[in-house]
Amino acid sequence: MASTTTKHRIYGVSFGSVYPMYVAKAEKKGRSKSEVDEVIRWLTGYTQKALEAQCKKKTDFETFFAAAPKPNPSRSLIAGVVCGVRVEEIKEPTMREIRYLDKLIDELAKGKAMEKILRK
Repeated sequence: MASTTTKHRIYGVSFGSVYPMYVAKAEKKGRSKSEVDEVIRWLTGYTQKALEAQCKKKTDFETFFAAAPKPNPSRSLIAGVVCGVRVEEIKEPTMREIRYLDKLIDELAKGKAMEKILRK
């Protein structure tokens, strides 16, 4: 199979299995679970209840982002490097969404103000 059609393995990983790692990363730097949830809700449009349901259902990353009720139009303002890759240069839509989330969690953990993280 050609590498251009092979999906990255993160697509099949359960969002709910990675979510505690996002929370732990933020809490280790003095941020809260509620701030992690706020960032995820801002990015995807999930309600708190729907976000919790996605975690419990073990929804994979690909489905989590495909089912996002209202992706924030301001997410295109997210820029910078995550895992050595410029977020704004990622062509594949699902991978770009995953990296947007990674970047927001990084900003949260680095102590950036919520207004700046949420591009207000």
